[in-house]
Amino acid sequence: MRRRAAALLFLFAAVSLSRAAVARDLAHKVNPFIGTLADFGQLNPAAVAPYGMVQLGPDTRPANHAGYDFAAGHLIGFSHTRGVGVGCSGAGGDVRVSLGYAGTGPAWAIDKAHETAHAGIYSVRYGGGIAAAMTATRGAGVIRFVMPRAGSVDLLLTFDEGYSRRHAAQWQAEPDGDVRASFSAGTVCDQGRYHLYSATRVTRSGGNVRLVWTGAGGKARSVLQVRKGEVVEIRTGLSSIDPTAAAAVRDYELGTRSFDAIAGATRAEWTRQLARLTIRGSAEQETLFYTSLFRVMQTPVAIADPDGRFRGSDGAIVQLAPGEQHYTSWALWDNYRTQMPLLAFIDPLRAGAIARSLVRLYQTGKQRWATTTEPFLTVRTEHAGIVLLDFRRRGIVDFDAKAALAGMIAESATLARTTPDEQIEAAYDDWAIAELAADLGQAATAEQFRAKALSYRIMWRATFDMLGADADLVHARGLYQGTLAQYRWAPVFDLPWIAATLGARFRPELDRFFADNLYNMTNQPDIHVPYLFAWSGDAQATDRIVERYLRDRVAHRYTNAGIRPQAWTGRSFAPAPQGFAEGMDDDNGTMSAWYIWSCLGLYPLVPGTPGYVATTPHVRAESSQRGSWQTSVP
Repeated sequence: MRRRAAALLFLFAAVSLSRAAVARDLAHKVNPFIGTLADFGQLNPAAVAPYGMVQLGPDTRPANHAGYDFAAGHLIGFSHTRGVGVGCSGAGGDVRVSLGYAGTGPAWAIDKAHETAHAGIYSVRYGGGIAAAMTATRGAGVIRFVMPRAGSVDLLLTFDEGYSRRHAAQWQAEPDGDVRASFSAGTVCDQGRYHLYSATRVTRSGGNVRLVWTGAGGKARSVLQVRKGEVVEIRTGLSSIDPTAAAAVRDYELGTRSFDAIAGATRAEWTRQLARLTIRGSAEQETLFYTSLFRVMQTPVAIADPDGRFRGSDGAIVQLAPGEQHYTSWALWDNYRTQMPLLAFIDPLRAGAIARSLVRLYQTGKQRWATTTEPFLTVRTEHAGIVLLDFRRRGIVDFDAKAALAGMIAESATLARTTPDEQIEAAYDDWAIAELAADLGQAATAEQFRAKALSYRIMWRATFDMLGADADLVHARGLYQGTLAQYRWAPVFDLPWIAATLGARFRPELDRFFADNLYNMTNQPDIHVPYLFAWSGDAQATDRIVERYLRDRVAHRYTNAGIRPQAWTGRSFAPAPQGFAEGMDDDNGTMSAWYIWSCLGLYPLVPGTPGYVATTPHVRAESSQRGSWQTSVP
């Protein structure tokens, strides 16, 4: 697709990139254990395909928000869904498979020396030598168990437990051996509900097994007699339509292929996707970069079945045209800032499908958080209009912009505008409406919403021009997870006016923000602030700050709820299970994308404009998408 030239070009940087993908096994460079320890990322090592709805991985005791904690010593099973570093209590944990020898469990010791993971596969030994390996396609997953000795084995499928509140679950055993289930649960932060369907089949030594299933409610139990070395496989499909559709997904996506063939295909697809943006660097840099890109490419989630059907957020079934896909599992308040612009940069065709999905969302009753009829776990959808404007101005035009604008205009009347941060965020949405309307030739609408957007300036002058005693107080004046000192810099769409209003104080105030350690790397409201130096003409100052947060140990003062009695000191990004700063959620690839942009020496400071702030790259990058690109300060 053609890239639209930057409207304002203040800075030019040409970066020579190779169109040939580097012939390396990039999937093997991914370390899914990064960010899986306690509250250092809220991530998990599950097997997942790019943008797949199945995330098949371990549930441990104790667990973090994604069902797994690297430091945990015991395993309770393997489940098929989870969020990608989304905070609260997480969401997912659906269709948990627990298998162990009779008389053991319900928690088994993990053999950490035999636990491995790469992009698309996870394996572990537990319970006295049971070897479990799992892989996934978009909508299906396979768990392979190799039994170390003969004996009686208990198998439990759980549909009424997970990481959020369970609302309903039921299952039925079919004559052909399938266990088909329907279940619903709270989405992230228990805002709304999602409804899913599954179909699970057990094979032993390559043949189907018709087991006798017992149990009530959301738990199905069975018993197998196994021989030493025998292979038991659990194959499950998921769908937003019904259990029969889930069985069709499983049979279509897995077919009769062996576990190794499925895992190999998923691994090859990961390497193909990761090759969209490749680097040369140290071993540590490559591990962090490809793992971050792996996290970026897990959401949003592709939920349309192979026959093109899916349920929308209103619960209605939709039939797509052949070749089309629908995406959901949104965390746009977080990732409109970094992850969405990165997808537009490296995968414009997919970004177009994401844009069409957002337009459908507007047309079917978009809400700020999740509805009660979601087809998959999700978080929140604020700033979808900014994403659509940003995509369009980056040359992604294969969606109905007029329909998008109509939805954005209707949403504007519903936006919260009470607290200072709410007024800033609503103003950004209104600015996006004005900009898109102007691009579409609707001058009157553009003028109306530009005036509405810029009316926030009265509040900004009264609240942020001269900060008071409550400047460094989290939640001051009703702010969401931030301080006045942090939200002061939030109106990126209006930076020239803020700089002009502060005048000679702009640079000293920016310097003081970092000198007094008022910056919070662990949450989104101010993650862009290091790039304001480069925006104002001092790229070296940005380089110094970004370098610290990429490489060095830093004193992190903040949590989402307040200021720590003693700062947590450590790296913000590290190639270890403690992969992020304490309390820093990845939030559907938001922080991983920040890391990638910062390594590249580019930053999408103002989503909704086509340019980037350019700084010094920290890696040598190559792209399969273009030979060179232009970057500009918007």
